[in-house]
Amino acid sequence: MQLMVIGLGQCGSHIADEFARMNKRARLRRRLQVLTGTYAVNTDLADLSSLSSIKADYHHRILIGGRKTAGHGVGKMNDLGAQIAREDADKIIDAIRGTPQFHESDAFLLIAGAAGGTGSGALPVISQIIKERYLDRPLYNLIVLPFEHEEHTEERTVYNTATCLKSCSTVADAIFLVDNQRYVDKDASSGSNLDWINQQTVEPFYNILCAGEEKRARHLGTRVLDAGDVRQTLSGWTIIGHGSTKLPSLRLAFWKSSSFREKSATTDRGIEAIDKAISELSFECNPADAARALYLIAAPTKEMSLSLIKEVGEHMKAIAPDAVIREGDYPRMRSSIDISVILSELRDVEKVKRYYAEATGLASRLEQRRQRVDAKLETIDDAGKDVPSLIETGSPNYPSEDQSPPDDALAT
Repeated sequence: MQLMVIGLGQCGSHIADEFARMNKRARLRRRLQVLTGTYAVNTDLADLSSLSSIKADYHHRILIGGRKTAGHGVGKMNDLGAQIAREDADKIIDAIRGTPQFHESDAFLLIAGAAGGTGSGALPVISQIIKERYLDRPLYNLIVLPFEHEEHTEERTVYNTATCLKSCSTVADAIFLVDNQRYVDKDASSGSNLDWINQQTVEPFYNILCAGEEKRARHLGTRVLDAGDVRQTLSGWTIIGHGSTKLPSLRLAFWKSSSFREKSATTDRGIEAIDKAISELSFECNPADAARALYLIAAPTKEMSLSLIKEVGEHMKAIAPDAVIREGDYPRMRSSIDISVILSELRDVEKVKRYYAEATGLASRLEQRRQRVDAKLETIDDAGKDVPSLIETGSPNYPSEDQSPPDDALAT
């Protein structure tokens, strides 16, 4: 499957940059192209300059809202971010329309952080514009939810997140939810944490995108997972995960055992990998709420037995009993069993409902607070109304209307 990736705002742009890095890895190691184009869109010039893998020309790093923000962002005001995105959408459309491999794109993936200003506001607007122009291609959103401390200390964070989620849910064909808090390493620095979270966000897509683009026969599975399977799986609220189990290198290199113990151990490693994938899902939920699911087993050819595929499939069915499940195998890995999992069309997403409930009360509280501030400012102005000012305001103090201005004023 080949995606066209567009990152919006600081968070979205850096994750898009990680997707570009993943595409380079696929080209170097597997000689596959999984992205047709990668773009970063932001109102902040410095953030665009900090990217490393997306091309540095103005077609791929797109600055919007230059007249209103002077390249310094929108300060978490996602309504301003939406307005700027609407006004400068033609820059983005022109860029993706000029992509040489545009016609090879199977879908669009637009990425943003829900808590910010530019990404949160621009994501639903740009999604709607692209969706209206290209009806034949599905459009997916990847939305990154804020850290817990951001929710507790910045009220605007909850409001931005709720409005972004609500707006995108009416436009996108599917929304990948990524909870920042799931991947936090509390002992690591802030920069290391963000880099790690971006890597963990992108990694589950790697094998899924590569499997359908594989051309060499020895790497084609008995059940190839291609773009059609992914399209039929993705719908509504969606989460993704990835798990891996290392294999003994000595056994892989020299011999294939017929021992029942080794056979059982291989199956156990597959179950361990899928358990890891479920535990590392991008968002906490109950897998039983999924109406659609997909999993891909990537392992060395010698390890890709029918018993492994059968056991993993039964385990997946037990986890998501009501889901329509699609599966695939990908004989690609050398020393591990990797399993990627997608759960889609989730019917109960408690955290999203909580954002909606909190934002409903927050909107009225923010308005009341603004009114109180305005009232206090008016009180200060009233207290100083009789104090002379050294700054001229308004027009010169001409005589009343029934008198003529002085001659020197007319001469001027």
